[in-house]
Amino acid sequence: MKAAEKRRRNAFAGLVAAALVAGLPALAQVNPLPPDRAFRFSARLVDAQTVEARFVIAEGYYLYRDKIHFTIEPAAAGLTVPPLPDGKIKEDQFFGRVQTYRGDVVVKLAVKDPKPGQQLVIAAESQGCADVGICYPPTVQRVALALPAGSVVPDARGDSPKKSWFN
Repeated sequence: MKAAEKRRRNAFAGLVAAALVAGLPALAQVNPLPPDRAFRFSARLVDAQTVEARFVIAEGYYLYRDKIHFTIEPAAAGLTVPPLPDGKIKEDQFFGRVQTYRGDVVVKLAVKDPKPGQQLVIAAESQGCADVGICYPPTVQRVALALPAGSVVPDARGDSPKKSWFN
């Protein structure tokens, strides 16, 4: 009797474990990441006229290449956006044949008319989906950047430029 009961308990435990594993994709569909966590946007000054814009895309999510757009505030500062890097081709159920990004995407943006000490806001509009079949509406994320009051901008490592005693 004890052996039969032990087999039933083991079988029940196996069924519970299988149900939990099978239910994980369903749980992901119920609790997808919010768009600002699925598609983390950041921007930093590289120099007085260059901003590095970056998306860090969570695993299991992707962004549509042709749904990424950048703007700058104030608009008078002007922004030049180079062609975005190529993405991976995907046959999408909503948009057909598209290019998508996974992982990191980095774009160097050129500020046309920067003013020392000026506050800039880089806005990135994007749209993406989760592999589990959930797609997000277009989302806008903003990052504020302050141009230095002088003509000096920290270098890419974040170090301040060194002074020369003989200039």
